[in-house]
Amino acid sequence: MKRLGSVQRKMPCVFVTEVKEEPSAKREHQPFKVLATETISHKALDADIYSAIPTEKVDGTCCYVTTYKDQPYLWARLDRKPNKQAEKRFKNFLHSKENPKEFFWNVEEDFKPAPECWIPAKEIEQINGNPVPDENGHIPGWVPVEKNNKQYCWHSSVVNYEFEIALVLKHHPDDSGLLEISAVPLSDLLEQTLELIGTNINGNPYGLGSKKHPLHLLIPHGAFQVRNLPSLKHNDLLSWFEGCKEGKIEGIVWHCSDGCLIKVHRHHLGLCWPIPDTYMNSKPVIINMNLNKCDSAFDIRCLFNHFSKIDNQKFARLKDIIFDV
Repeated sequence: MKRLGSVQRKMPCVFVTEVKEEPSAKREHQPFKVLATETISHKALDADIYSAIPTEKVDGTCCYVTTYKDQPYLWARLDRKPNKQAEKRFKNFLHSKENPKEFFWNVEEDFKPAPECWIPAKEIEQINGNPVPDENGHIPGWVPVEKNNKQYCWHSSVVNYEFEIALVLKHHPDDSGLLEISAVPLSDLLEQTLELIGTNINGNPYGLGSKKHPLHLLIPHGAFQVRNLPSLKHNDLLSWFEGCKEGKIEGIVWHCSDGCLIKVHRHHLGLCWPIPDTYMNSKPVIINMNLNKCDSAFDIRCLFNHFSKIDNQKFARLKDIIFDV
């Protein structure tokens, strides 16, 4: 399968959305819902949504692989956010009935300082060398995942910089009905974005690992193509999510030919997430590490060592993977 688009900014919904004054099922303490109407958005139509490739929207945290210290590195998502004074001005602007067309940011003064190694996400508009905040008042960006940084310990558990490899979950190359966990060279993932999933990410909707033995994996964006999707109509998509095995996913991301990414989330259609039995957990998974040369060099507590101990084993589903430690 060809490499699809990377996630460098928030994705718009395929439908025009509306706000309803009801408590959100997605975000605690949010007193409103954002729901899809039946109208396809102009952004989706302009991106030729009908010719786009639909893929599974995976529920995790976004990562990026690019060069740092002259080698391929995993980077974690870190959005720069406004300081309290600027945030108050921005909220007043959003709630003003007589607001002007545009809010003016002073990027150098309005935002909390970023780590020295922070970089803005690609595709972010820049004016006079400064990145322009998005419609939410954030500047999407990335920070490198250092080996001993406790803040990103779950990120660092899926990479080994000494051998320049990452733990990746994708379809088996010879069997689309079989998942495969393998050690992939970081150089093969350069300039790609991926989703980190697992025990300590977003409430662990896929049921991976345990508190005692946490398990995390990377999934390249666009890795799980959606087959037999119904027509792009609100009710047809709603029925698909509710009524078939393939619809037991968080949402859909359409990869358009111009590089644009368009999404729909179950919550846009008034549906629940997470759900008990996900489509990802309906497929068997095989471990294919092929790390004979490196086995003895791994820390005995690291995921690479644990997976090398169960190399070539097959499990009925992802949540059945248990390490015998």
